[in-house]
Amino acid sequence: MKSFLPALLLALLLLSCATKSKIVSRTTENILNSKFYESQFTGFVLFDPETKDTLYNQNGSKYFTPASNTKIFTLYTSLKMLPDSLPSLFYHQASDTTYVQGTGDPTFLHPYFDDLKALEFLRKQNNVKLYLGNLIDERLGPGWSWGDYQYYYQPERSAMPLYGNVTTLQNIQEPKVLPAVFVDSVVRVNAADNRKAEENIFFFDGNRKDTLEVPFRTGPQLTKSILESELNRAIELTDKKTSPSLKTFYGIESDTVYRRMMHNSDNFIAEQLLILASSTLSDTLDSQRARDFMLENFLWDLKQEPRWVDGSGLSRYNLITPESLIQVLHKLYTELPRDRLLSFFPTGGKSGTLKNWYPGIDKPYIYAKTGSLSNNHCLSGFLITKSGKTLIFSFMNNHFRESSSEVKKRMQLILEKVRDTY
Repeated sequence: MKSFLPALLLALLLLSCATKSKIVSRTTENILNSKFYESQFTGFVLFDPETKDTLYNQNGSKYFTPASNTKIFTLYTSLKMLPDSLPSLFYHQASDTTYVQGTGDPTFLHPYFDDLKALEFLRKQNNVKLYLGNLIDERLGPGWSWGDYQYYYQPERSAMPLYGNVTTLQNIQEPKVLPAVFVDSVVRVNAADNRKAEENIFFFDGNRKDTLEVPFRTGPQLTKSILESELNRAIELTDKKTSPSLKTFYGIESDTVYRRMMHNSDNFIAEQLLILASSTLSDTLDSQRARDFMLENFLWDLKQEPRWVDGSGLSRYNLITPESLIQVLHKLYTELPRDRLLSFFPTGGKSGTLKNWYPGIDKPYIYAKTGSLSNNHCLSGFLITKSGKTLIFSFMNNHFRESSSEVKKRMQLILEKVRDTY
């Protein structure tokens, strides 16, 4: 009898799991096979990381435009390639001169992070010579929308970004412009555009009460001017690399930056983190080198090799499968402590881009990254069931003509059924 009981219990457990799987499959298929989905492309994979069983798979091996689900790849890259504090500057000291070049650190004078370590370091140097020719990447990524140059979500990429490469305009009590070097470059008029296409001339309605963030055109002379304004003294630009024996100055805690990227779906931070990751391979900054390094060393086993062209997912050239996203999420799940892992992801009904969706009954059950472009919406991450199981999922929707809210409602129905059943 003793030997019979464990076998019986195992059989009952397997039967229960099979029954639950059938219930979820039936619900999912009823929704995904409805008329609503006839003209769009949808993939959904549900995976149990403990048993390593795929509980549901529809179009998991097909390629989708991932939008900001690309940031899951960027997060994993950052965790693998960057130290606990971000490399903020490369420098070399010779005589009374400090030669400085950027690493791509997105936090330098960024209003959100309020970290002045790099600035205080430069203030202590007698003479500063700045080299800004170490970035291979173009200022805009491949496949980015050319008309979005003026919107907050598409700042330019650079070797030494300052203020998030964004001009902040406010009308609180008295007009405020950051960086201050642009105070005379703001035209107070109600215009269709926020900025001239190729010039740092900004248009800001003097009657508006909200804050407007507008990307500025980057360049060596502008970087020099902003730094001189902050340091209150002159610095020099140089067209020569500093030295093969560079030192690194470290800044803010890395996890703080990763959470900002994931919770706010911050495209600028994502792009710069890939550039920053490449700084650990060479003082020549090249985000493609970071992507290649990851695909060769840590993502070589993906079932379907991604087409991965940027850090943010702004480009529609990116192509990733749900199964590949599941694999990267599984790597994160096995390699990070649970609390730290979940802290990187927006929480359903609570925070970030999920604040208004997927609320739990008495506690959160979704920790996931959204990805949205026009006619595309994806969600990939972790689901906590009522029974306490943690499941990994990737839900990708491309080319729909209905509103994204309608797509999300149906996704929520499926994910709630998974939560309540397993």
